[in-house]
Amino acid sequence: MLQLKPPLIMNTSNNQIGRSPLSFPLDFKLFRYLRIVFIMVASLILGTTVASTTVASAQEGHSHGTSRAIEFPDVNGFFSLTCDFHMHSVFSDGDVWPNIRVQEALKDNLDCIAVTEHLEYLPHKADIPFPDRNRAFDLAVSSAAKSELIVIRGSEITRSLPFGHANTIFITDANPLVTENAVDAYAEAQRQGGFTFMNHPNWTSQRKDGVARLEEMNLTLIGNGQVQGIEVVNDITYSDEALEIALAHNLTIIGTSDIHGLVDWQYDVPGGGHRPVTIVFAKERTQEGIREALVARRTVAWFKSTLIGREEHVMPLIEASLSIKSAAYQGDTSILHVQIENTSESEFTLSNTSIYRFHDRADIVVIPAHHTVEVLVKTGPRIPDLELSFDVLNVVTAPGQHPNYKMKVTI
Repeated sequence: MLQLKPPLIMNTSNNQIGRSPLSFPLDFKLFRYLRIVFIMVASLILGTTVASTTVASAQEGHSHGTSRAIEFPDVNGFFSLTCDFHMHSVFSDGDVWPNIRVQEALKDNLDCIAVTEHLEYLPHKADIPFPDRNRAFDLAVSSAAKSELIVIRGSEITRSLPFGHANTIFITDANPLVTENAVDAYAEAQRQGGFTFMNHPNWTSQRKDGVARLEEMNLTLIGNGQVQGIEVVNDITYSDEALEIALAHNLTIIGTSDIHGLVDWQYDVPGGGHRPVTIVFAKERTQEGIREALVARRTVAWFKSTLIGREEHVMPLIEASLSIKSAAYQGDTSILHVQIENTSESEFTLSNTSIYRFHDRADIVVIPAHHTVEVLVKTGPRIPDLELSFDVLNVVTAPGQHPNYKMKVTI
């Protein structure tokens, strides 16, 4: 959370440094108002910068060609759609207007977003009163109208344990979800056709040890079909236990930013960072296609250059991302020069498990996003072909488990 502090000044009478007179207590509502104004001004500055570089190209197509664009290759006849299903604006406890969420998504070249405001927690309501809980969605849709960005209606059911927090998306109206009884909110989301997933089950405000676990109520909701997914990644945290829960209870694996402030600040995008996203393998690039894929659990979470998902979903993505670009012996040696190309947005960290050793490195090969790396392989005698195999260390299929990827090399 951004903190506003008064400037330091020098007290000339005793040569001591202290806070300016602004450090005296301010009226709380005035302070909160000034904080919101400050954040919104910063947001507008960012929005102007983003708009100047993205909106024009968004009108021509969804791919903007920006250096920060999050892009993954399509796999096995499915579109690889990058989605962020959990974010906030000033219409709950976020710090920016909904149009900034759209501008950030366009700059990241996302395919789909959901602005999911809290239903029960509205700290800005005194400053920004709104009777319609769909207002943030309406503003986001309007802002994205001239782009190909898909904006999904959603809300966050914000309850204490044993329920916890959950996002429901693809609903038709957020207002009926405002209920006294949490059970009724989940039932209404289901009635509207919502896809509901557990939020940050490892959140230390509710789990002091950071360990995700299910309450009996969670099991009941899962059994009733009222919870279909779980965040394995939320903001800057990853949960092995949440992944175990997803695998054990056949839940969809979700990764989200849960962004409240500015994406660039939270994830150091200028320094090479990226927001967490869910990669959805959809039959078509529509809301219906995304929903079908989520229900079918065809997802992979991407977090700090790590891909997390079921093996049947991560392996096709690895195969579509990594390929042998060339392989040739140099001079009269039997050192094979192999070029491995990565066409995805994620770097890959490979640990050699083949029978061959390398001439230019130990057993670890790091291939940055959209780069080609040459590896020198000692083959003994010259041979016409070989197989290289690697454990892909930055891909997780279960806690402590990484898939093995084999690459056929033809000289």
